[in-house]
Amino acid sequence: MLDDEGRVLLGRRGIEPFLGLWDTPGGFVEVGESLEECVRRELREEAGVEVEVGRLIASVPDTYGPTGDATLNAFFECRLLSGDPQPDDDVAELRWFAPDALPAAEELAFACVRAALATWRRGDR
Repeated sequence: MLDDEGRVLLGRRGIEPFLGLWDTPGGFVEVGESLEECVRRELREEAGVEVEVGRLIASVPDTYGPTGDATLNAFFECRLLSGDPQPDDDVAELRWFAPDALPAAEELAFACVRAALATWRRGDR
């Protein structure tokens, strides 16, 4: 999610895997749910905000959890419609980051997040 200043919202994970590292708000698609519906629901659940889902920034394969289950992660540009981002139980902290002030790669939870943020920062859209 982006704000009017072009900053991206990241959350510090409050759960494993990668407890304490930065991640994009998101989660798993539910049965019968589109990617866009999932993005809106997850941002509502994790940050308490309503968003307009924009263009796809990147789709990146990765793995999740101790068993290394395969995932396909979709990253969208979203615009805040209403609400003030507040973390839920799974998120320890939410913070806005400018493109030139993103956390270091080793502070990011997943390889797919590192790849998507690098694509967003370069403007490859």
